[in-house]
Amino acid sequence: MELDAKTIAKFEARLRDAHAFLHVDDKTAELARLDEETAQPGFWDDTAHAQAVSKKAGNLRETIREYDEAASLLSDAQAAFELSSEDEAFAQEASDAIERLSAMLDSLEVSSWFTGSFDDGDAILTVNPGQGGLEANDWADMLFKLYTHYAESKGWKVHVLDVTYAEGIGIDRATIQVEGRNAYGMLRSEVGVHRLVRISPTDDKKRRHTTFASVELLPVLPEDIEVDLDPNDVRVDVYRSSGPGGQCVNTTDSAVRLTHVPTGIVVTCQNQKSQLQNKEAAFRVLKSKLYELEEQKRQAEIDELRGERMENSFGSQIRNYVLYPYQLVKDLRSGVETGNVDAVLAGEIDEFVIGYHKWKASQ
Repeated sequence: MELDAKTIAKFEARLRDAHAFLHVDDKTAELARLDEETAQPGFWDDTAHAQAVSKKAGNLRETIREYDEAASLLSDAQAAFELSSEDEAFAQEASDAIERLSAMLDSLEVSSWFTGSFDDGDAILTVNPGQGGLEANDWADMLFKLYTHYAESKGWKVHVLDVTYAEGIGIDRATIQVEGRNAYGMLRSEVGVHRLVRISPTDDKKRRHTTFASVELLPVLPEDIEVDLDPNDVRVDVYRSSGPGGQCVNTTDSAVRLTHVPTGIVVTCQNQKSQLQNKEAAFRVLKSKLYELEEQKRQAEIDELRGERMENSFGSQIRNYVLYPYQLVKDLRSGVETGNVDAVLAGEIDEFVIGYHKWKASQ
C-alpha cells in the first residue's frame, strides 16, 4: 500500500471513531470495577456468578487490548512515514503497519455491531434436514461439519451436544454449543433455510437434486437470567446413545430426553460423557428455548399493537449453494457470492457472516 499524508489522516480518523463506538473509556472503567470485584474475599463462593464476571472481564480486556494494539500500530506507521523520505525501508515498514492496522480496525468495527444482550456470548446451533429425503440428511451433515470447522477456525470451542445419525447417510439433526467471543452475534447470520443444488450422490441416474436444511440459533443464557421453568413440568427420559462414538456410547443409558409438557418442547442430548452431563446440557438448551419462546410472544404482542407482521426468518431461504451445473454460493440478503464452493463447505464463511452484518447494519 502506497502511503501519503491523506492516507495516514484517514486512519487517524478511523482510530478516533473506533475509540468512540467501542466506548473504550467506559470499558476501561468497567473492567477496573470487575477486577476489583474479583479480588474480593469469597468471590468464588458463588461459582456461577464468578464465572460470568470473569468471562465479561475477559471480553472487555480483549477489546481494550485490540484497541491499544491498533493505536500502537498507527503510532508506528506515523513514525515510519515521517522517516520514509530518508530511507525506503521506513516506507515499507509504514505500509506494513497500515495494512495490519486496516485489518484490525475492520475487526473492531465488526465487533461494534454486536450490541444485543447476548451477542458477545456463546451460542447453541442446531441443524435440521428439510425437504429432500436422504439428500436432506446428507446436506444437514455437510452443514454440521461446515459450522464445526468455521467455529474451530475462529478459535472457538465446540461441544457436540447431540447428533442423531440417519439411516443410510447423513444426520436427522445435530446440536452444538459454540463458546467464544461474539459467537452468538456472529452466527446470527446463519439462521434460516439453506438450499443445495447438486448431482445427487444417491441417484443412480445422476440427476440434479435440490434439497434444504435449516439452521436454528439460541444464546447460552447467563446464570443470572431467570426463566420460568418448573422442574415438575419436565419429563425426563433416559435411553441408550446411538451412532458413532465407541462401545461406551452404545452400551450405557446416558442419553437424555427432556419434554417440557406445557409447551411440548423436546430437547435431547447424548454426546456428553455421562448421563448427568447430558442432563445439565439438555436443561441449558431447554432454558434457552423457553426464553426465546417468551421473547417471540412479547415481540408478537408489540407487532400486533404496531400493526406490523413478524418476519419469519426461519422459513425463508437465505443462501443458495449450487454445485451443478455451475459452482456458486450466494447469500440472498447481502448479495455476497463466491465460486469457491469447496472453501465454503470447508468452513470459510467469514465473508458471508460479515457481509450479512454489514447488510443488516445498513437496513
